[in-house]
Amino acid sequence: MLASPLKTSPPSDLDSVVRLALAEDIGEGDITAELIPEDLHVRASIIGREGAVLCGIPWANAVFSQIDQRISLNWLLSEGDEFARHDTLVTIEGPARAIMTGERTALNFLQTLSATATRTRQLVHLIAHTKVTLLDTRKTLPGLRSAQKYAVRAGGGSNHRLSLFDAFLIKENHIAACGGVIAAVNAARRLSPKIPVEIEVQDLEGLELALSVGADIIMLDNFDVQALSRAVCLNAGRAKLEASGGVDTETLVSIAETGVDYISVGALTKHCQAIDLSLLVT
Repeated sequence: MLASPLKTSPPSDLDSVVRLALAEDIGEGDITAELIPEDLHVRASIIGREGAVLCGIPWANAVFSQIDQRISLNWLLSEGDEFARHDTLVTIEGPARAIMTGERTALNFLQTLSATATRTRQLVHLIAHTKVTLLDTRKTLPGLRSAQKYAVRAGGGSNHRLSLFDAFLIKENHIAACGGVIAAVNAARRLSPKIPVEIEVQDLEGLELALSVGADIIMLDNFDVQALSRAVCLNAGRAKLEASGGVDTETLVSIAETGVDYISVGALTKHCQAIDLSLLVT
């Protein structure tokens, strides 16, 4: 089954992230690639060793482009498409040395981002019968946050805040340091009145307090299903409710069916297992 065309753009830091990844891997030069005749051109393919959702095409393209612009890639699938074991994802032609040098870095991006997209797609399918939105978190690989959040979108999920600068998320330590929920929310409204305020709560009493101060979004941290259902009733549509903590494939559907607006899942980006891919010279 193929996904609809991906309606998301690669992040602006793509080229710089790829440049850092290549510098990390190549260093002063690929001495093994120098064993290959300099004028040898080859054809290669990247093959799926298991089924998954393809993600990371822009990063793979950038890897080979930055190494040698004579390398050409012919993708047989599009970003966000599903593929099966043994499927050929792309054919590559160009200087053998350059292709060998870029192989691992390109595969690393494809394997990692496809893993995030695949896991996201699986969970999105499980809750497709509900109106809940599946969100990621900031629990990402350092340096790859924008890439992994792109992969979540490729898998059909949505992004929570990108970083610390673009949204308020007032958690228990912020509340303690500010001197209470009211003080924290008032400070947020003064600082940036147009930015939505989200508050994390641990129980129904905390929910009622967050509602009383006009929180836009309330994160229900580690609520069981019964407490989530009660929270939805108490809220009565006044704020958006986000369930977080203790979410896995066994609990996801029952949480979604309580009527919360969002479910955030850190495992989308921090527990993903790289998809098995291989580059083979043909």
